[in-house]
Amino acid sequence: MEQLFKGVKRILEYMLVTIFVILVVDVVWQVIARYAKISSGFTEELSRFLLIWLAVIATAYSRSYKGQMAIDFIYEKCNDKVKHILSVFIELCIVSFALVIMVIGGINLVYITSKLEQYSPSLHAPMGFVYSIVPVCGILILFFSFYHIMNYIRDRKEAISATKLV
Repeated sequence: MEQLFKGVKRILEYMLVTIFVILVVDVVWQVIARYAKISSGFTEELSRFLLIWLAVIATAYSRSYKGQMAIDFIYEKCNDKVKHILSVFIELCIVSFALVIMVIGGINLVYITSKLEQYSPSLHAPMGFVYSIVPVCGILILFFSFYHIMNYIRDRKEAISATKLV
């Protein structure tokens, strides 16, 4: 499981770097094209799609190291047992959101846009393909959250075993 976790994380890192480099080149080309009065209408749409993909993939990647927005004032005041319960509860909330909104809702969005044969105006790319990143990253978030839940359970069992030995 650890190897799979590291492999998925590494793939996401490469994807993020690649998308970011393409995004930078695209935006620099936009600036040059505007000053040189060269028509390149697709670059704005490409940069918009790349930014969407970058943000969604970065969200999935941030789950690999438990990155989420949190106000942990109360959490830090709790004992270890309550912290453990809260951590699992938070992960389950993230799993619920990722499953319902990103995976199920994302699959529905991809299906509807594919069924209606929607294409982007400049790139003529199927919008179902553009939106497909949402359910894919939802599955990645589920994977990372389940990985963290398994670690919380394992760590809690080890802590209980250690206190029984003492």
